[in-house]
Amino acid sequence: MSASHGHAHDHAVEVPADAGRPFRWAVALNVGYVLLEATAGFWVGSLALLADAAHNLTDVAGLLVAWGAASLARRAPTARYTYGLGRGTILAALVNATSILVGVGAVAWEAVRRLGEAPEVPAATVLLVALLGIGVNAGSALLFRARARHDLNARGAFLHMAADAAVSLAVVVAALGIVATGWHWLDPTAALLVSGLVAWTAFELLRASLGLSFDAVPRAIDPISVKGFLAAQPGVAEVHDLHVWPLSTTATALTAHLVMPGGHPGDAFLARVANELEHRFAIAHATLQIETGEGTPCSLAPEEVV
Repeated sequence: MSASHGHAHDHAVEVPADAGRPFRWAVALNVGYVLLEATAGFWVGSLALLADAAHNLTDVAGLLVAWGAASLARRAPTARYTYGLGRGTILAALVNATSILVGVGAVAWEAVRRLGEAPEVPAATVLLVALLGIGVNAGSALLFRARARHDLNARGAFLHMAADAAVSLAVVVAALGIVATGWHWLDPTAALLVSGLVAWTAFELLRASLGLSFDAVPRAIDPISVKGFLAAQPGVAEVHDLHVWPLSTTATALTAHLVMPGGHPGDAFLARVANELEHRFAIAHATLQIETGEGTPCSLAPEEVV
């Protein structure tokens, strides 16, 4: 057997040097808005505003966690952390999802308690603050929209901001309802409904980040297609011990054994396959072991063996 590996060096999914810029803007905007919204919420006694402010506060913490993880992911590998610290972005997404669900549970509990005795709130003040929140949160979400397509860490930040924009929109609707009907129970009802929406988006983030934490194949990659691509390469008789796992929320690694009876195909073959794996499947770190199939059988060939 001979072990060889090829890399595609144009890593299109690495964390860019300016990745911190959207985090800086989003944190600054949300800290300012949390202070304003919490002050208004306490002043007028609005649970919907306080619930939104509390959720925005967890988002600020989540943004800081995600920002820190993205910064760690840019550090070079070391002798101890040979793959670098990119996995921190997966942990950040997991922490963010968990914190959202915990916060949502607390808000929902208080909202249910207040449904029976909803306090009066000045709807005009609530409406103005919530309208500002739509602008702040929607603008923050737009900062992460492009990277959210292929980066779970950025997607967590995007979902936080998009969910908050939805929260603010619900508060606006509740305030308008209070103005039109005088029904003050609309305030805790809005908090409850929005908590359900936020919990739904957070659960999806939790499920995805948990999967990556257990080295699941990223959802955008079809392992059957990857195996088929490798098996179709000239001279390849069999593919086994194929593993695809995330190094971070943006980088993916692959290892596989290729049985090639004709012998080692050369470095050009490995470089070409690695380059195609990156461009077809976004797998930037590929390690391929070449075997001739003669002599001692590979102990890792059975699918149930890891």
